[in-house]
Amino acid sequence: MPQHGKKYREVAKLVSEETYELAAALELLKKTSVTKFDSSCEVHMALGLDPRQADQQLRGTVALPHGTGKTVRVIAFVPESQVKAAKEAGAVEAGDEELIEKIEKGWLDFDVAVAVPDMMKKLGKIAKTLGQKGLMPNPKAGTVTPEIVKTIGEIKKGKVEFRLDKLANLHNVFGKVSFAGPELEENLKTFLRAIIDAKPAGSKGTYVKSITLATTMGPGVPVSVNEALESAA
Repeated sequence: MPQHGKKYREVAKLVSEETYELAAALELLKKTSVTKFDSSCEVHMALGLDPRQADQQLRGTVALPHGTGKTVRVIAFVPESQVKAAKEAGAVEAGDEELIEKIEKGWLDFDVAVAVPDMMKKLGKIAKTLGQKGLMPNPKAGTVTPEIVKTIGEIKKGKVEFRLDKLANLHNVFGKVSFAGPELEENLKTFLRAIIDAKPAGSKGTYVKSITLATTMGPGVPVSVNEALESAA
């Protein structure tokens, strides 16, 4: 049995170069989509960092100018006085003890959780649950903030978090195959600039080792690192 389907194998043949300049990689990316639905466009980066070192951590957020094309479900941990405003800003749920209790019972139908600073001490009972799913509000990710309405709005419009995994890799969505070429390019360059700007003080040697683009379930398209970083700067 082949590991990949016929359509995947056909489009994989289109990826014939060792690396591609950014514009050519994005053009090829659209041609390698194999799904019937509107696939996400993903960027995968291998960085020359050691996540075990405190001065080589990488975590932050970036607002993509054209969003990700994905509907993001946001919840907000706020006092009763801010529930209405949070929901009007786009939160699918907002609240205090009742929301915490709902999550304690197993409800996790959301993508991002935000909280006002005063609520953090109350989240101890669900911290493990949220932490295991990568959903715990965190100041470094911009999800613990007194400006809850503004933050919800930014997340809904396309603000995404990037975070180094244990193998020093980044995996992020930067749009959809249906996006126009210039929109994908602007989103990707915005993302790359954010990674460049967030370079940790403890970084040694080569910072960005590789950049690969892919659509959902599609083959990887290797990008020329130096050219991509220069064009994004």
